[in-house]
Amino acid sequence: MKIEKLTENKIRITLNVDDLREKNIDLHTFMSNSIETQDIFIDMLKEADKKVGFKTEDYKILLEAIATSDGMFVLTVTRISPEVNTFKKKQVHIKRKSVKLDKDLAIYKFSTFDDFCDFCIHLNNSSINQISKHIKKIILYSYQDCFYLTLNKILADVNELKTFCSIITEFSSYINHPELFQCKLQEYGKVIIKTNAINTCSKYFVK
Repeated sequence: MKIEKLTENKIRITLNVDDLREKNIDLHTFMSNSIETQDIFIDMLKEADKKVGFKTEDYKILLEAIATSDGMFVLTVTRISPEVNTFKKKQVHIKRKSVKLDKDLAIYKFSTFDDFCDFCIHLNNSSINQISKHIKKIILYSYQDCFYLTLNKILADVNELKTFCSIITEFSSYINHPELFQCKLQEYGKVIIKTNAINTCSKYFVK
């Protein structure tokens, strides 16, 4: 992890592939904006304090995050001078730039086929029901009594991806290190729906 002090009130944090693996961060877990993800940000700020003297206690924090096409994250952190009445608890406000994000592979695990169908129903009723057009290949596998949705070459903007992650994680769990797990699916799994699994399920299995 590389920490650079840009100005008195701004730093840049760059995380490479090894950093992401060590902190168990990837594009989808990052976009979910979970409590665990914010805890990781707090740890980064503590490290920035140690390395470059960037103190954030009693400051409001603005965080701009960009995922690069080569799988790295670039975080720009700006501290805002505290107002007269400040909260003792630190608040992290995340601002994401509307950039195109290119993700090579993501895999989600569904416990049952019905869970996958329910996900398709909710996605179709959402504001991003056409997101499958931005994913090059969508395949559904079965493996060890569970179902796995593989998404290859995802190209969507931040808001679409955030909404997609919010919906799919209600019905499934994200598989870490998807590249390795895809090899296992291709060798031992069974292809259930080979062509655009989301649209195919919606057309033939969802009433």
